[in-house]
Amino acid sequence: MDAERSWHAIVLETLKRNEVRLVTYVPDKVLAPLIAAAEADAALTTLCTTREEEAVGVVTGAWMGGMRGVVLMQTSGFGTLANAIASLALPFQIPLAMVVSERGTLGEYNIGQALVAKTMRPVLDALAIEHHTLTRLDEVEFTIDRTLKQAFATRASACLILSPLLTGGKVFA
Repeated sequence: MDAERSWHAIVLETLKRNEVRLVTYVPDKVLAPLIAAAEADAALTTLCTTREEEAVGVVTGAWMGGMRGVVLMQTSGFGTLANAIASLALPFQIPLAMVVSERGTLGEYNIGQALVAKTMRPVLDALAIEHHTLTRLDEVEFTIDRTLKQAFATRASACLILSPLLTGGKVFA
C-alpha cells in the first residue's frame, strides 16, 4: 500500500471499488476531507441530510432501487439510529453500510459525545451488526473492502468506526 495515501482517499477508493455510488452524510469536521472528496467525484452522488435517520432512509431506498450507498456520520449521530435500523434496514435485509467518525474518547470535552461513544458498540452488538474499529492506515483498505463485500453479499448491515488514532480526531482549541 502506498504510504502517501490519506485515510480518506483510501476509504473513497475502496467504496468506489465496491460499487458504492451514493454517499449520504450529516456534516462532520473529522469526515470533512472524505465528504469533500466524495462531492468532487463525478462518479458519486452525494446528499447532505439534516439527520442521520434521513440518510438511512435515502440509502435504504437507493438499495431497493438497485444502488449501493453509504451513510457517513459521527458517533453522536449514531445514537439516534437504533429505531431506523431495527425497523427498516434489518427486517428487510438491506445492507446498510455506515462509516462513523469516533468522538467521545481521547481527550473529548463534550460529555454527550463521551456517553454516546460508550453505548455505540453495545447497540451495534445488540442489533447483531458487524462492526470494526479502524485505528491504523495499513488496515483501512482491507477492512473496509472485506466488510463491504460481506455486507452486500449477505445483505447484512455493517459499521466501520474511524478511530481518532486513524483520523487525528477533532482538534480542540
